[in-house]
Amino acid sequence: MITANQLRAARALLNIDQRQMAELADLSVPTIQRMEASDGVIRGNVDSLVKLVSALENAGIELINPGVASSAGGRGVRLREQHVTKPKMKNTKQPKASPRTLERAR
Repeated sequence: MITANQLRAARALLNIDQRQMAELADLSVPTIQRMEASDGVIRGNVDSLVKLVSALENAGIELINPGVASSAGGRGVRLREQHVTKPKMKNTKQPKASPRTLERAR
């Protein structure tokens, strides 16, 4: 199984875009986009998933499932099951709109 987050992280580690990922896996760009837009585990055509996982493994990516140690060592990405809450973004102030801007908005 592979999640959308793992796929995005794998692409980041390989420093490739969605088009390059599609070429590596012999899939279409819209297929990669749909996979990355998934919520959680990627669901799709079994053949497409096999192509994707094989392409990532051939490129040096090791997919680490929850509770499994990395067998080959090296760099990887994993999110703890009980991760901390999302970091809060700094509160940025919106610039005040000028009367002219307000006039155009009407």
